[in-house]
Amino acid sequence: MTTRGGVDVGVAIVGVGFMGRTHLASYASTAGCAVRALHDPTQRAAAAGNLITAGGGADALLGSLPRTASVDELLARSDVDLVSICTPTDTHVALARAVIRAGKHVLVEKPTALDARAIDELDREARAAGVLAMPAHCMRFWPAWTWMANAVRTARFGRPLRASFRRIGAQPSWSRDFYLDTSRSGGAAVDLHIHDADFVRFAFGDPDHVDARGSRMHIDTRYRFGAGPNAGLVVEAEGGWTDDPGFAFMMVASIQCERAVIDFRLGREHELVVVEDGVQRGLVAGVDYAAGTGYDHEIAALVAAIREGAAEAPVTLADAAATQRLLDRELAAL
Repeated sequence: MTTRGGVDVGVAIVGVGFMGRTHLASYASTAGCAVRALHDPTQRAAAAGNLITAGGGADALLGSLPRTASVDELLARSDVDLVSICTPTDTHVALARAVIRAGKHVLVEKPTALDARAIDELDREARAAGVLAMPAHCMRFWPAWTWMANAVRTARFGRPLRASFRRIGAQPSWSRDFYLDTSRSGGAAVDLHIHDADFVRFAFGDPDHVDARGSRMHIDTRYRFGAGPNAGLVVEAEGGWTDDPGFAFMMVASIQCERAVIDFRLGREHELVVVEDGVQRGLVAGVDYAAGTGYDHEIAALVAAIREGAAEAPVTLADAAATQRLLDRELAAL
């Protein structure tokens, strides 16, 4: 299915907890699309998350948009072209398969699945059906992180020599039956740390060697690159949930290149800083790089791809499968 020209991409969202509300806010601010319907199997209210990403506008839409009684009813709507799946990980494959078989495009929240082979199969089905299927790997689209990845890939400051990432938050107080069941969520090592594992692949490529310590609730990984343009590069990434509910979410990145250090700190006045020749320069969102969130930009990119009739999503399920296989290597090393 493709939607071209001036016709809006009709959107439906399955799962209207925190991430569903986040997707709703991003669709509402994206030109060229319109949310037509919602479905939530649990009929739950919107819940909390690590980052505040949606405001009262999304809450108002939650109350005004029609809700379908079933997924089948939602998929039968002729005004729906794209479905966002924002439900627990262990429901993603079945829901995505139903969306694909209905001939509609799909955006699947991360992780797409805990089994890379299941992601491979979804990828084959989507390609055969001629629809776009995209995993929501939002850090590829987070403006400051997109800037960092581009700086690395273009060798703007020379070769990367070392890099480190930390992503730590309080243990989820919402949907605990899901998040704390590692057989369903994968634990923080998958559900949270996946952002940095995927960004490592996105910015630097696939590492040659992987070593990891810790547990599924708090993992510390070292990636080593032994060949290619990043030969000798060592990247460390720590991700986990703390037991203290008062712990403020932390998202930190530091990349040391031959001629500069790139540093990101969530919540700092200048979240993205470059230190070059002894001079620290704070970059400004909306000036040096785009404003908005990774959710806004990933949804805008997918909507644009659908409207243009693109043959492939901006991020593919093959990307998701490769990232899951990298996580599998880390988990095997624990």
